Amino acid sequence: MENSHLPKESISVFDMFKIGVGPSSSHTLGPWRAALRFTESLDQRSLVSSVRSIRVNLYGSLAKTGKGHGTDIAVQLGLIGEDPKVSDTALIGHKMKEIREMKEILLHGRHEVVFDPREDIEFLVSESLPFHPNALRFIAILDNGEKVSETYYSIGGGFVRREGEGTDDASGVQLPFPIERAADLMHWCMKTGMSISEVVMENEATWRDETATRKGLLRIWDVMRDSIIRGCLSPGVLPGGLQVKRRAYELNRKLSGSDTIPDFGSWVARIRSGGKDFRYIIDWVSCFALAVNEENASFGRVVTAPTNGSAGVIPAVLMYHICFCDGLSEDRIIQFLLTASEIGSIFKKGSTISAAMGGCQAEIGVSSAMAAAALTECLGGTQRQCIMAAEIAMEHHLGLTCDPIGGLVQVPCIERNTMGAIKAITASQLALQGSPDFAKVSLDAVVLTMWETARDMSHKYKETSDGGLAVQIPLSLTEC
Repeated sequence: MENSHLPKESISVFDMFKIGVGPSSSHTLGPWRAALRFTESLDQRSLVSSVRSIRVNLYGSLAKTGKGHGTDIAVQLGLIGEDPKVSDTALIGHKMKEIREMKEILLHGRHEVVFDPREDIEFLVSESLPFHPNALRFIAILDNGEKVSETYYSIGGGFVRREGEGTDDASGVQLPFPIERAADLMHWCMKTGMSISEVVMENEATWRDETATRKGLLRIWDVMRDSIIRGCLSPGVLPGGLQVKRRAYELNRKLSGSDTIPDFGSWVARIRSGGKDFRYIIDWVSCFALAVNEENASFGRVVTAPTNGSAGVIPAVLMYHICFCDGLSEDRIIQFLLTASEIGSIFKKGSTISAAMGGCQAEIGVSSAMAAAALTECLGGTQRQCIMAAEIAMEHHLGLTCDPIGGLVQVPCIERNTMGAIKAITASQLALQGSPDFAKVSLDAVVLTMWETARDMSHKYKETSDGGLAVQIPLSLTEC
């Protein structure tokens, strides 16, 4: 369980924000990274060239919704050594077709192994492993008949844990400002007088210098921005069989009066020229969020924020800040991402960011809280107002279930990103216009409540497609 980590776990901003491929951080990116780690493990032991065959077993939630989330595709991409940060997403279909037809896989990108995904990837829907619902096991058969087996857990947000190991490598460092709870964050802010983003930047200096951190964060923003633009320029129907029509393209064309985006600056200027009517702003925020998650549903490149299923909330709120609050500057973008990441890490340490553990409150709820705090700091709010905004946003996502129709990250997932973004903006405004002195609920209390809610929630509402909308909406209604 994520909240059972050892004390003072150290999480970098680049752990919370990972560049990857959709549609799911826990069911796609996590298994992809697990497969990469397995092949690297084989390589470190000089075993790659000795592998005769590979089998992959998927358990729990990975088995139940893995096909809809592309888990089998992700595993194969990892086994052949593709990097989710840079892999050409346009070639994924071709690579899968080649493996199916040849019944071979180029293990670690260099060693041909007999492999038939229809036979060698097994979805064990009735079996679960105790540590986490998202489990997968790799079994390599060597030429001498020996077996090499490793089990991994995809614990949410693209984080991966191999069975038997401790927390992630980043946890081994000692930060100048160790933070486990919101109370710790406030302690350091009050003691130093620094903002949340400044505290985070000081901690990031443990891993790299400020120039490298800024460059990395701007790269994160570039991917977020590009996913918005691609989504707004892509018409058609989402893959997977639900026949869900992409909406960001039509919405962008209607609002901007054009189906082209010559460059980002000109697009922002065009959006700003439409004014600040309430409905106009809501339409644009929704468009931004839809665009990202339609890209995510199409095996496009997005940023976990903190997950793929909730990848649209933070970019949408950041775009709101850029377009309607004069936030188009590198400093503001970096400030926003630093603040958001710390709120996300507090939820990961004290509760979960895995829908398979906590339902959609762990994804959309956490992303909304992250965005609310970040927006509040960028709009001049105090540290306590930022924490208050995060609390408000999560408080009104408590109990949100994860019930994707057909096991796809489409319905209701894509629209939920628009809701999370709007709630984040509302929470920020409430905090900015209110006083933390009169707040009745603390962020730490909400984190604990979220975890207790997650533990009490029925498994059928935790990314299994066994309950909620997933069983109430017949697939035939979505296929017409």
